[in-house]
Amino acid sequence: MGGSGKTTLIAKAYNSEIVKRHFECNAWITVSQTYSIEDSFKSFIRQFYRAAKEAIPPEVTTMSYQELVETLVNYLERKRYVVVLDDVWDTELWNSIKVALPNSQYGCRVIITTRMEDVAAKSFEVGSNIHHINAMEEDEAWTLFCMKAFPWNARRCPQELEELAKDVVEKCKGLPLAVVSLGGLFFTKRSDQLEWKTTISSLNWELSNNNMLQRLKSILLLSYNDLPYKLKHCFLYCCLFPEDYEIERERLARLWMAEGFIENARGLTREEIAGRYLVELIRRSLLQVIEIDIYGLPKKCKMHDMLRELALSKSEEENFCAFYNERIVSRREEGEIRRLSIQASRAEIKLWEGMTQLRSFLPFGTIDSTMISKLVSGFKLLRVLDLEGAPIETFPDHIVTLFNLRCLNLERTRIEKLPESIGRLYNLETLNLCETRVEALPNGIMNLKNLQCLLSYQLKGGTYADFTAVVGTRFPPKLSTLNKLQVLGFVQANSIVVKEIRSMTQLVRLEISNIEGSNEEDLCFAIQDMPLLRRLIVKAAKEDEILRLDALKSTPPFLDFLALTGRLENIPQWFSSLQNLRNLSLFWSRLTNDPLPHLGALPNLRRLDFIKMYEGPHLEFKNGFPSLEMLGILHFQNLQSITIGKGAMPGLKRLIIGDCGMLKEVPSGVKYLTKLQSIELVDLSVELIKQIEEPSGVIRPNFQHIPTIIWGNK
Repeated sequence: MGGSGKTTLIAKAYNSEIVKRHFECNAWITVSQTYSIEDSFKSFIRQFYRAAKEAIPPEVTTMSYQELVETLVNYLERKRYVVVLDDVWDTELWNSIKVALPNSQYGCRVIITTRMEDVAAKSFEVGSNIHHINAMEEDEAWTLFCMKAFPWNARRCPQELEELAKDVVEKCKGLPLAVVSLGGLFFTKRSDQLEWKTTISSLNWELSNNNMLQRLKSILLLSYNDLPYKLKHCFLYCCLFPEDYEIERERLARLWMAEGFIENARGLTREEIAGRYLVELIRRSLLQVIEIDIYGLPKKCKMHDMLRELALSKSEEENFCAFYNERIVSRREEGEIRRLSIQASRAEIKLWEGMTQLRSFLPFGTIDSTMISKLVSGFKLLRVLDLEGAPIETFPDHIVTLFNLRCLNLERTRIEKLPESIGRLYNLETLNLCETRVEALPNGIMNLKNLQCLLSYQLKGGTYADFTAVVGTRFPPKLSTLNKLQVLGFVQANSIVVKEIRSMTQLVRLEISNIEGSNEEDLCFAIQDMPLLRRLIVKAAKEDEILRLDALKSTPPFLDFLALTGRLENIPQWFSSLQNLRNLSLFWSRLTNDPLPHLGALPNLRRLDFIKMYEGPHLEFKNGFPSLEMLGILHFQNLQSITIGKGAMPGLKRLIIGDCGMLKEVPSGVKYLTKLQSIELVDLSVELIKQIEEPSGVIRPNFQHIPTIIWGNK
């Protein structure tokens, strides 16, 4: 059943380097109850190419079904691959998907997880095996519960609570999700017998008398009821996303803010408060972390299926939201609804009077501009319109009539142009145009006086190593009139825009491209007058354009993310003042002098990414970098050796070296990196790769302390 650990077990095998070495490419698809074969094939193509370190075909998003099948078959027919189909609900999936997975003689593997017995028992016309997952043993459940409930006490249960804690674990009946959920709940309780008894007594009779699903729901419902009121709506809002949907932290935070779930607090931005709410939901095991960022914060999360069922049940009970689903239609035509989520590929939506009270609209199925205009014309109170990923090419006309709109998300749509009338959205706070086709913003954008977050850029294809992969957006004059703007990116610079930015001292995030020598001095003056700035990205107009930023006399005190893309003559002197910097990226710097002595003293630097940063033959980490956890060295065409001194980078956990054609030996001094968890050597010479293994296949002593070693030959 759900929560028994199927996906966790498969992920352990799938991510194992021992397993990966046997396959040339791999892909993982979470299928769920509603799925699109075309979308699954597109995801296969992206993952296969990415796993093989190849450029993803830019036309994949527009391929027909037949083209997708042909592309996959042609790509895979001579390869050894492994595929995971996670959470399969019907027996017909295999018949639909096998046409694109050639059954070669190379030893390919397909792994399916399901909670449906008939799916597991299906004849797949190839050799297959079934692995049933049993409930946890009592001692395993106890260990897991203590790990979650008592991390502050060396994962040991206090003696005075042991009897009560064992009662709790017994009620979980060996189901891992139940153990984790209750462990997270009791972690929030004091070590007080009375408080524990009071909490346990609220576990109703269903835990002992109903079936496993009902017992699980009861346990999870208790976790929900224990939430502070302000977090309950935040949790329920997550069920607006489809099953197994990976929700990005920043996206979720903006939606919560637009709905009014996040209050103001002195000294913190609302986005920071939203981030704390998300961490709290994760800590209580109500959301699962999919990916974390370099700061240790959740970058992506999702709801477990059973938790989502709980949220759906509570949402229906409280009339929190309504859904359109290909299998189930959940709605209240007789009453008002506040939030609507479309989770079907083809949905004919019937409007009713209660929909005029709608606050949030999130369509995830196939929906066109005409349908959106028809629907939103009746949503006069709408605060959130999230169209991320919708296959629409024109801006839906009626959006500009939504006077109360706070958040408009058009990310990854195909929209090419915004109308001048966009300025009618006077209350808009967030406008997201990332990865659209919008090249320039209209003058009407300057009427959005309440705008706080404006993000816009295009992806022009290619790989991360292409200078022109990301292209900024042209902005009209009078940008400074948006005096509530806190997040601005990716603006395409010119002399007027840079001068306008100088008066925007309230910015906390600035991303600017197309910088030329004529406006670099004005940019420096602007940056040093931004005391709240935390994230800064500056990109030169051309790959050979020199970024001269020496005019910057002082840096924003809270700056923790800096990315410079463009040629540098030297490391600017002000780098030494970046005491709070945690993430630094230097791309296409092409320095001729060793930059490391200028960077090693930064006390809080955790992540360092280099692409074509240095043109010298030798890179030496003599000392320093006390907090560095991740280092990437890519596309150093002249680099012949890397030396790591004893005491340098003592906390490094991940090292990536790629496409350094002249590098003939692995970094000397790797043995000093005692906390290194993974080393990735990509697109390097065969001679270099051979230095990791003995002729017998045994890892050489200098690398035996590293749990994960990934390499790929040219």
